[in-house]
Parts: sequence; structure tokens; C-alpha cells
Amino acid sequence: MAMELNPNNFPVLSYVLDRLPFTPKSSTSSPPSKSDPSSSSSSHSIEIVTQMPHLAHPDVLASMTSAIADVSQTRSVLRTLGPRPDHETVDKARARLAEIDASLSESFEEIALSANDVDVAEKEQKRREAVDQEKTWYNSILKLNELHESYEKLLKEGEERLVRIYESAEKKAAAVAEEEAKEVEVNEEVVSILQQAEEKPLDRVDLSGRKLKLLPEAFGRIQGLLVLNLYNNQLEAIPDSIAGLHSLLELDLSTNFLETLPDSIGLLTKLKILNVSCNKLTTLPDSICKCGSLVVLDASYNNLTYLPTNIGFELVHLEKLLIHLNKIRSLPTSVGEMRSLRYLDAHFNELNGLPESFGMLTNLEYLNLSSNFSDLQDLPASFGDLISLQELDLSNNQIHSLPDAFGTLVNLTKLNLDQNPLVVPPDEVVKQGVDAVKMYMGKRWVSMLEEEEKMANMKEEMDQANADWLARTTSKLKTYVTEVSEYLGSNSPKDPFLDQQL
Repeated sequence: MAMELNPNNFPVLSYVLDRLPFTPKSSTSSPPSKSDPSSSSSSHSIEIVTQMPHLAHPDVLASMTSAIADVSQTRSVLRTLGPRPDHETVDKARARLAEIDASLSESFEEIALSANDVDVAEKEQKRREAVDQEKTWYNSILKLNELHESYEKLLKEGEERLVRIYESAEKKAAAVAEEEAKEVEVNEEVVSILQQAEEKPLDRVDLSGRKLKLLPEAFGRIQGLLVLNLYNNQLEAIPDSIAGLHSLLELDLSTNFLETLPDSIGLLTKLKILNVSCNKLTTLPDSICKCGSLVVLDASYNNLTYLPTNIGFELVHLEKLLIHLNKIRSLPTSVGEMRSLRYLDAHFNELNGLPESFGMLTNLEYLNLSSNFSDLQDLPASFGDLISLQELDLSNNQIHSLPDAFGTLVNLTKLNLDQNPLVVPPDEVVKQGVDAVKMYMGKRWVSMLEEEEKMANMKEEMDQANADWLARTTSKLKTYVTEVSEYLGSNSPKDPFLDQQL
């Protein structure tokens, strides 16, 4: 039958279709003939699977079966309708339909001429019914031919589709094989490192970019390790045993899939540099505050919403804090205790302000608070106490006014105030640069201090004037009482009210 595929023309499609269930029209079975393509399907399957081994994979076969649902459906329909009519039959059907249409045109003219003849009309009606049946038959031949033509196009498209699926599966399988080979290689490298550590002390281990998914507990037993680099792997957790690395100075856990850090990390009391950026952390453990030797902490590119409450009280040696690209809404009050802090980057967060204690960071030289957008609207009055500040970025916020004491930031050399609805200082001053802004804010602050002093002096003068008036009034009243007493005479009755001292 024409709907049976030639494996030579459609090798992959034939293989997949042969594996689809099909219920034949008749239950009577007969042995396949030598010319029947299905007689060679078994040998074809063996041959193609040998050439394309991934065809035997269930997932690949399922994907291919789904991709040729339209081909399978059309094949089932055609098996029911029958084989494709040959070219001569199709031509005869077209010719006969043309004859019928011409004959109908002539009959219309005859009916028009004998419109009143009932017998002629009845005969013509019967003739039309017979002709309609004949037209239906010939039209079905043409429709069947068109369906077979469409089926042939579907076969070509289906074969191309399956080849693309196979190529994709082949690439995926190659990638998986490569990953497995690398994993074996990595595991061997990890085992080798642990074996070396048992034989002699290691001070540095670099396993960056190895696509590690698991860090063995045994790593916590490497004595004398100073630097551990696990950057750019696929780690989802760090074992608690890491607390055993008592001498560790640098730990890089960046660019992994970590959602939490172990509480035992607080036992790394000698740790100076900790990088946990580019993970999925939502919080830092409170125990991180126990890493009292930390000088650099990078927790950027995570999902942090806050910092541990006591982080500033215990990380007193921290000089560099990177917390940008998180979702932090506020900094703890204790941040003001980080007296060693020189560099703070908190841009792209959701900060709605800074604690008043922020001004205690007198060694801070670099501060980036940009792109907190509508959340950051003002700065604390203590901001002017950041006497060491050299670079400041406040761009992309909603700040309307700089703090009054901003002009006291004498060491400030770089300032970015772009994209803020600033009123103080005005835009024309901002455009003149950082020195103009400091001068404007300085003069404004001096004027405010002078006004406050003037008001204080006026109040003092008014208070003095009120005191003088009260003294004069009291003196006059005393004199009046004395005169009245003398007038009444010494023999007059005593009035205790008048005798009392004013």
C-alpha cells in the first residue's frame, strides 16, 4: 500500500511508525510477501539502531512519537480509506466531472424551454440525483488523491522533524557523558586532595569551576588549611564539618546554589575574607558575628532582607562590606560600631533610611547607596560626621534634601546625586560639582547656626528684661507697704499679711 513507508527514503520515520500500535481492518492475517516493505522492518530496525543508538532510548522515542502525531493520524485515516488512486484514475475522474458539469448546463437550458412539462421536470430531477451520486464518487477519488499528496509532504516534514530531535538528543547525550566524565575526574581530584592532606599539610585548595555538587565532610579535617576556593560550582549546602578548619583565613563560596550557611561557620574565628556572593541566601546566620577577625565580607547578589542584629558589635575589624543587589530594607543600629569600616556598598537594595548611629563610621571612605529608588528619601542628621568620606554615590533615589551638616565632609572628592528630586541644594549648584555642593551646604549651615545663635541671644535678652521688671516691681511694692505701715502708726493693730516679707 502507498501509505507503507520505504525505510530507505524515511529511515527514522519508518522506525518510529513501526513501533506505534495499529489495529488492522481485518483480523485475517496472511504471511507478508517478498515485496511487502514490512517484511524487512525487523532487519531495518536493527540496522538503523546500530547507526543511531539513541533511537532505542525510551525518552527519545516518546519525544519522536509525540512529534509525528499528525503523520500517525493521517496514516490511520488512509489505511481506512484505501490506497492512493493511480494517475489514470485521477485523470478520468477529472474528465468525467467536467463532462457532468457540461451536461448539467445543457439540461438547465432544456428545463427552461419546457418549464410547463411535468414529465420532463421529473425525469430531469431523477437524472440530477443520479449525476450527484456519480459526482460524489469522482470527487471522493480526487479528495483521496489530495489526501495522499498531503501525506507525502507530511512524511518529508516528519522525517526532518525526527532527524532534528535525534540530533538534539545526541548532543544532550554527549553533554551528559562529558559531565559524567568530568564528575568522575572531579571526584578523583577531591579524593586525591584528601589523600594528600593525610600525608602532608595543605595550606591552599582551589576547586573553583569544577561543577561540584557536594563537598565531603572530610574537608573539615584538613589541618593547616589557610585558603579554600569553591567559586563557581553547584553546591547547595556546606557541611558543618567546615568548622574544623580552625586556621582558615580565606573562604570563597561565591557563585553556587547556597540557600543557607551552616551555623558552625561562626567557629572560623581566624577567617579574614569571606565571599558568599552570587548565591540564593535569604539570611546570614547570627553566628557569622562570631567571625571576629573578618576584614572583608561579600554577601552581594543574594536575596538578603536584613543583616544580623549584632553584626556591628562583633565585627569590629571589618573594613569592607559588600551587600549590594539584595533586598535589604534597613541596616541594624549596631552598624555604627564598625569603627574600622572603610568601604560600604549597599546599592540596589530597598533601604528606607539609615540609623542615626551611621555617623559613627568615622573611618568610612567609600559609600554607595545608589538605586534604592523610592525607598531612600532622606539621610540622618549625623551624616555630616563621616569625616573620612571621599566617595559618595546617592544616585537613583528619592532624596529631597541633603543633611544640614553635609558641608563638613571636607575630604569628599567624588559625589553622584543624579536622578534625585533635590531641592537642597538646588540643581544649578549640583551641576557645578562636589566643591560647589559642599560650599553651598557649608554656608547654609553657618547661616542656620548664626540664626540659632541670634534667636538664643534674643531669648536671653528677653529673659533678662523680664527679670529686671520683676525686681523693680517687687521693690516698689515693698516701699509702698512700708509707707502704709508707718502711716497707720505703731499702736494700730498688726496685719500679718502686710508684715510678711516680700
